[in-house]
Amino acid sequence: MRKCNTGKDAFKARVRHWADRLDVRVAWLGIRPMRNKWASCSTNGHLNFNAELLELDRDLWDYVIVHELLHFSVPNHGKLWKSLMRAHLGDYEEAERRLQQSARTEQ
Repeated sequence: MRKCNTGKDAFKARVRHWADRLDVRVAWLGIRPMRNKWASCSTNGHLNFNAELLELDRDLWDYVIVHELLHFSVPNHGKLWKSLMRAHLGDYEEAERRLQQSARTEQ
């Protein structure tokens, strides 16, 4: 019998939602403890997310998820990446500030 892990399941469903919306193929999706970052991605479609995200507001999930998924097509944080973030999330900078604040309060 599979253990129900609703936080992880909900997060993974949200990743799949955004991957479909952004037309990104995710080959592997993991949620694990990470010391120094919220997420990472590789060119072969592997995504890792920090397990601490599960404790945060879901709009911050969207910020981190979209941030990483956009890196499959835009590898930097330049003008194109910023414009795509704004197109999909609006004022993404506010979520970025809240996420940074959350990281500082947990230290």
